[in-house]
Amino acid sequence: MAMDEILMDVEEKMESAVNYFREELRGIRTGRASVGLVDHIKVEYYGSPTDLRQLANLSTPEPTMILVKPFDPSSLKDIERAIQASGLGITPAADGRVIRLIVPPLSGERRQQLITQIKKMAEATRVTIRNARRDGNKEVDSQEKASDLTEDEAKKGKDEIQDLTKKYEAKVDEILSAKTEEIQEL
Repeated sequence: MAMDEILMDVEEKMESAVNYFREELRGIRTGRASVGLVDHIKVEYYGSPTDLRQLANLSTPEPTMILVKPFDPSSLKDIERAIQASGLGITPAADGRVIRLIVPPLSGERRQQLITQIKKMAEATRVTIRNARRDGNKEVDSQEKASDLTEDEAKKGKDEIQDLTKKYEAKVDEILSAKTEEIQEL
């Protein structure tokens, strides 16, 4: 495996870890309404679990409200049941055609719990990034041992892997601080 392939593989793993972290944060509730809170909810639709975003138009007409408008009006009750069972802590209000979800403001204690939770998620993402670095370094060492890479190429490769690690850990920190600010907003 050439040095370029090793670097691409490491970067791909780090990028996917950051993207996963970003997706996980979409489901974390803040004081504002966001369709990211509900779009992943699975609804039992004709016998198969289906994402809510595939069954309804989701929008936020107001900062504290999510509007769910099903494409198929007969699925309204199923969607309502799925939202109640999701554990979001938001009670759906249906009027026959649409479902309104009023997002209540967060208490100070709940905000701190959420911040603690996202910090743990960020640390888990950093660990994944470091594991990718470790795997890349092991691959560089094995390539050097097999005489496929010179000592200088191996050193340069490890430095590049370390630079990637710093870059992706900085991305995680940036995402974390943005989400923390969003949670602390009143």
